[in-house]
Amino acid sequence: MATFLFDEIIFGPVRSRRLGASLGVNLLPTKSKVCSFDCIYCECGWTNSADSKKLPTRDEVREHMQARLVKMKFDADNLDVITFAGNGEPTLHPSFAGIIDDTIELRDEYFPDARIAVLSNSTMLHKSKVVNALLKVDQNILKLDSGIDSTIQLLNQPHASITVDKIVENLHQFKGNFILQTMFLRGTYKGKTMDNTTDIEVKKWLSIVKELMPKEIMVYTIARDTPVETLIKVPLADLEAIADQARSLGILVQVSG
Repeated sequence: MATFLFDEIIFGPVRSRRLGASLGVNLLPTKSKVCSFDCIYCECGWTNSADSKKLPTRDEVREHMQARLVKMKFDADNLDVITFAGNGEPTLHPSFAGIIDDTIELRDEYFPDARIAVLSNSTMLHKSKVVNALLKVDQNILKLDSGIDSTIQLLNQPHASITVDKIVENLHQFKGNFILQTMFLRGTYKGKTMDNTTDIEVKKWLSIVKELMPKEIMVYTIARDTPVETLIKVPLADLEAIADQARSLGILVQVSG
């Protein structure tokens, strides 16, 4: 199915189903996806980390962001959040921590009421600079799509060796001060069944949720085209049933169907 890439460093603002009026920040190349995962559901398509040297510089990001914020301020546009997402994993950028500092400064100057959010796949949390930078933002949204290693391998297709235990260990650094994001879907990939909504999957996921106790959870399913055509959107009622089990732990859960 057709997928798309963000062709600018700063894009939007767009209306996000989870975040509101969002100004996007893409720290990756504008013509290819660079990521430590190759998720079979990614709207940006397949990963091409060979282009990792084509990242925008810290100065370029600041310049483009300031120009867009100045224009939005002049036009009296609404802004709820500045969101780091784009064509892959934003924390792979070598100047990620400095860019976050620049963003906080610019946000405070032009839109002091706006939040800063980072969507991350949680693979760079072994780096203290990344963790410290994420702790500075309003919404550090960190992914864990399953509590079972074989599902992570099939669903996220990591480019380096990574385990659920390692991700969970790194998430403990936040002491609950993060938003857990989980994509639920069904289907097949290369002849293998993919379904992280089964009782076994949900039970394991909930045990990790209970261990980590994030301040919020975002539960969602596919909403746009994916590179794999055999994936199935999970019905809203099923997502709400999963969310209710997490809510029973006293955690705020946002569902996007």
